[in-house]
Amino acid sequence: MGSLGKEAAADRVVLAVNGARHEAAGVDPSMTLLEFLRTRTPVRGPKLGCGEGGCGACVVLISKYDLATDKVTEFSASSCLTLVGSLNHCSVITSEGIGNTRDGFHPVQQRLSGFHASQCGFCTPGMCMSIFSALVKADKTGDPAPPLGFSKLTCSEAEHAVSGNLCRCTGYRPIIDACKSFAADVDLEDLGLNSFWKKGIDRADVGKLPGYSSGAVCTFPEFLKAEIKGQTNDVPAATYDGWYRPKSIQELRNLFDSNWFDENSVKIVASNTGAGVYKDQDLYEKYIDIKGIPELSVINRSNKGVEIGAAVSISKAIEVFSDGTPVFRKISDHLSKVASPFVRNTATIGGNMIMAQRLPFASDIVTVLLAVGSTVTIQTASKMLCLTLEEFLEQPPCDAKTILLTIFVPDWGSDSVIFETSRAAPRPFGNAVSYVNSAFLARTSGDAASGELIVDEICLAFGAYGVGHATRARKVEEFLKGKPASAPVILEAVQLLKDVISPSEGTTHPEYRVSLAVSFLFSFVSSLSNNLNEPAKSIAPNGSCAESSPEKHGKVASDGLPIRSRQELVFNDEYEPVGKPITKAGAELQASGEAVYVDDIPAPKDCLYGAFIYSTHPHAHIKGVNFKSSLASKKVITVISAKDIPAGGRNVGSGFPMLGDEALFGHPVSEFAGQNIGIVIAETQKYAYMAAKQAIIEYSTENLEPPILTIEDAIQHNSYFPVLPFLAPQPIGDFDQGMSEADQKILSGEVKLESQYFFYMETQTALAIPDEDNCITVYSSTQLPEITQNVIADCLGIPCHNVRIITRRVGGGFGGKAMKGSYVACACALAAFKLRRPVRMYLDRKTDMIMTGGRHPMKVKYSVGFKSDGTLTALHVDLGINAGISPDLSPLMPSSIIGSLKKYNWGALAFDIKLCKTNVSSKSAMRAPGDVQGSFIAEAIIEHIASELAADPNAIRRKNLHSVESLTKFYGDAAGDAPTYSLVDIFDKLASSSEYRSRAEAVGWFNGGSRWKKRGISCVPITYEVRLRPTPGKVSILNDGSVAVEVGGVEIGQGLHTKVKQMTAFGLGELCSDTDGLLDKVRVIQVDTLSLIQGSFTGGSTTSEVSCEAVRQACAVLVKRLRPIKERLETKSGAVTPWSALIAQATMASVNLSAHAFWTPDPAFVKYLNYGAAVSEVEIDVLTGATTILRSDLVYDCGQSLNPAVDLGQVEGAFVQGVGFFTNEEYTTNADGLVVNDGTWTYKIPTVDTIPKQFNVELISSARDKKRVLSSKASGEPPLLLAASVHCAMREAIRAARREFSVNSPLTFQMDVPATMADVKELCGLDVVERHLQRLCSPAAKA
Repeated sequence: MGSLGKEAAADRVVLAVNGARHEAAGVDPSMTLLEFLRTRTPVRGPKLGCGEGGCGACVVLISKYDLATDKVTEFSASSCLTLVGSLNHCSVITSEGIGNTRDGFHPVQQRLSGFHASQCGFCTPGMCMSIFSALVKADKTGDPAPPLGFSKLTCSEAEHAVSGNLCRCTGYRPIIDACKSFAADVDLEDLGLNSFWKKGIDRADVGKLPGYSSGAVCTFPEFLKAEIKGQTNDVPAATYDGWYRPKSIQELRNLFDSNWFDENSVKIVASNTGAGVYKDQDLYEKYIDIKGIPELSVINRSNKGVEIGAAVSISKAIEVFSDGTPVFRKISDHLSKVASPFVRNTATIGGNMIMAQRLPFASDIVTVLLAVGSTVTIQTASKMLCLTLEEFLEQPPCDAKTILLTIFVPDWGSDSVIFETSRAAPRPFGNAVSYVNSAFLARTSGDAASGELIVDEICLAFGAYGVGHATRARKVEEFLKGKPASAPVILEAVQLLKDVISPSEGTTHPEYRVSLAVSFLFSFVSSLSNNLNEPAKSIAPNGSCAESSPEKHGKVASDGLPIRSRQELVFNDEYEPVGKPITKAGAELQASGEAVYVDDIPAPKDCLYGAFIYSTHPHAHIKGVNFKSSLASKKVITVISAKDIPAGGRNVGSGFPMLGDEALFGHPVSEFAGQNIGIVIAETQKYAYMAAKQAIIEYSTENLEPPILTIEDAIQHNSYFPVLPFLAPQPIGDFDQGMSEADQKILSGEVKLESQYFFYMETQTALAIPDEDNCITVYSSTQLPEITQNVIADCLGIPCHNVRIITRRVGGGFGGKAMKGSYVACACALAAFKLRRPVRMYLDRKTDMIMTGGRHPMKVKYSVGFKSDGTLTALHVDLGINAGISPDLSPLMPSSIIGSLKKYNWGALAFDIKLCKTNVSSKSAMRAPGDVQGSFIAEAIIEHIASELAADPNAIRRKNLHSVESLTKFYGDAAGDAPTYSLVDIFDKLASSSEYRSRAEAVGWFNGGSRWKKRGISCVPITYEVRLRPTPGKVSILNDGSVAVEVGGVEIGQGLHTKVKQMTAFGLGELCSDTDGLLDKVRVIQVDTLSLIQGSFTGGSTTSEVSCEAVRQACAVLVKRLRPIKERLETKSGAVTPWSALIAQATMASVNLSAHAFWTPDPAFVKYLNYGAAVSEVEIDVLTGATTILRSDLVYDCGQSLNPAVDLGQVEGAFVQGVGFFTNEEYTTNADGLVVNDGTWTYKIPTVDTIPKQFNVELISSARDKKRVLSSKASGEPPLLLAASVHCAMREAIRAARREFSVNSPLTFQMDVPATMADVKELCGLDVVERHLQRLCSPAAKA
């Protein structure tokens, strides 16, 4: 290595983790902090959600101590990107470190629990740390001390605190309330349902919240300060072998000149956040950390501008620019929308710019700094250069030895300078790459003669539109100089710009991006005119947020409005503690990170790790699999393939009785892009991931038919799956007769719905441990433990009693952990069975997204007849469903689709449904499978009819809601008794109210006065059929009186265990007067397929209620056994027998204290209907296509809720997941059907900034029905359908825009799912700016 290596390398990293000293000695230099924490320490709180810094599941607090200033600096960071080698003498705090079971929970954890803000819990530790970090940061400011119990955090800061954290379960509203509870400016009465006070009854008081005081957690231990103080200055800053940390540019250059330097095996890093964008394709032997070079961390201010070192973090740059001139403050504001807080804290300005120079990286930072005339200083192998940013970008990509040193941003002052930046992205707060970004700077002067403003200087920078890097539109700049900002001038500038902005081939939404660039230019240049300042015109919110006033919000953009909410719930104490809104069982454990998920189970001795090698070809013979010559390929221990399936076993990875199965391996033919070909086995999960990337698959398509990829292809080739007769829906009435009775007909309507990815936070995972006598135990994250057991036994050729599946909890499922969960479990089991060693798999996010499919895409054609008054007479639907390569659960789809479509009385209903078999990943039952599509199809048809009749869609909806008689005709026994039909009342409560009418009028008023923002409002009803099914339950009372409960259902975040605990306490309550005390004694234990058989599956929304009923029956058995003993004791003593005494006596009397029940529903009542409705109001930006949900009001009939807090969370979470489906979640594939939106960078689920600004939920209780479980109803899936109200409101807003700009067919247009920003803009008109300017330039306008 030479003398240099000895100088710059040491052998260990010392860091503190939750106050305890740890050494990272002899670890791989590529090891991330997350990997170190989870494999080298007891910590399990930080989770791997994406590996991209895009989800927040792995957030920790990092603290550094500055010896010179004697100050500690804290910041949140993504531990999945932070390399442990960069953390010498740093302190790391995880969720366990701020509070835990042993030391007591932190107020952040307690409040998240108390506000019911944790469901599956996988994201909760990261949420905790984001909130805690925001509190630490706020409390270090110089702001005045807050009132007792609060922090210095503001409500606005609280909403932004978790802006980078993803949650798929809760819908975010309760998380935001928990955050806001710390804010000094909060009105506590505005916060939602919680366990600290009863809303509407008790007074909200900070004293009732878990007490908060700043500084209670030590973020940097004294022993580490002492070590830092004790080291001598000549001790190198480097860490261990393979990690180098030069302390000067000269040292860095010396490293470059070393004989071992090779850019293919050496990585230069400052924070490593770039690895979240451009994933490492191989392992690196050595790392050079340039963060310690002083020249790269300079911050110099002068009257000429600001010089910033390339290694300065984006967060620090934001801080620097925020304290400056208007131009600097605008830069700061724009930078705050880059990435997320925990990425900005470590990501560097220079790293972002170097990526933009070398790679097609859509940088916002480069665009903004380009517009203000920034310059950069770079160090090449031979010299130092100072270049304009434009020159730097246009150079050939910098080599590895070229280092960006500093960036200089000139000070433009504030006189006569106009500077604006813009970005169009799916998330207003950031954490999303822009479709287009721009930054414009201009100087103007007045023309004395005309009074117009003249453009003297102008710089127009555009980025992210599909070219290599940000560019200046110089032709447009030259044209505008010396001209007034008049309509004819802007129109010509726009035409010039359209020639300049030319996205490269393969760019998504190219026309939309050009249109965005035009919109940004128009908005800016028209603002320079005295007469054309229309896009900047602000209209106050119209009362959509009830407390908003025009005076207060006149200048607040709708996407910047605070989030408000209201919850109206019905509480019932008849069956206490059932019906009480108690907090979710284990919520504090989830918040502290102590709740154990499959990947948290400590690795057994000799554990190996697996990763899938998947096909990228949709239909090809697999001729062989080889590996590139690389560092990662050397880590391969073996590859498990179809040939390793034991004799007597089968190549099966998934299957459901009577529906069919799917192969574990594509062998000998790969049948879809994304199919598993083999399993790489390595010593660590990271090595397995990296090794799988090295695989080279040899394909042949000889003698194979071309792949069938689309619904159209399948229909052409008659490629279908059969639907079993007993699963097929039945037509209703006589379609031909109904059409003959119609006054009007639509004969060729069409609508398309794309797929949606599950995006559970915990990816597919399993741990298989071989046991004696060909037995195997598999810890699996699955919704179908019993099916998984059967599939593994089938694959290995062993009896089911040799296979034990254990599932404690699942980090989000939504149907994706049902059939899809068995693949990973089966793969692990096969590898462990073959190798006789434990094998663990935890899929990386990309592989998970590519392999596991999602919701079913559909193409619908319809013919409908109706009367002139809107009464429906007949409907025929031609429905094509893309099921993918295997049946999975697709044969269940037709009945679900038609079931929710039947919510309206169509008169007669006929259909032709084709379940298409295609060469894509099999689609599965995602939350509300089929029902959400069917319900939306009904709305699309209703809106089409309303357009034809020029009628109010709500009037058409109301007219065609079922009567009790027609409901029975369409739904049969599921319709239930007449008093339980609540949909008409629910719909009238919302759509016929005076408030709705006034809001609709206000929307019309707004649209009449606003050209570039349009609003829409819509009310959508839903009917959702659910089915009850047999399920087991087992209740065991232990000697000390504690109670262990087993049920067949799996806790996936839906509150199953919470409701079961309540039902157990109720069921045994006859024996114990203190039901609350009894509740604390109950524990629901993990699912074990050899302990409780016939566990069925977790799904269909009824698992909680049927599990509760099974447990109630088991409790009844125990009560029957124990009641005689209790009566005897009380007769003898004359006093109430305590629970503990009763159980002690029963134990002595050898009473069987364990009872098992297998509940089966009454054959006359196996299904029932759920009802709800929602009103949503949206605002669309005609210039960008962005949609803001101003308000959503949900009314849902929950029956007599078993737990209103749990059901409220299910309603809100399902609705927001539905919003994602209907708006921004683009499930995109390439020409081979391979998923390309395969990570958090490209697939955008809802975040805190995309939920309704006012989010109101009312749970009502319909008439009692003793046939249901304590008169309760399902809540997990039906509310997802209500999100169609957002899509319908968007349609109304688009209609208003089309009227404004005279786009063809202003009332009738096809609007598919999802309606993304690009779709909304296209439907409004990609050329609205040009149309508007042409109108202004016309002689009529001038006259």
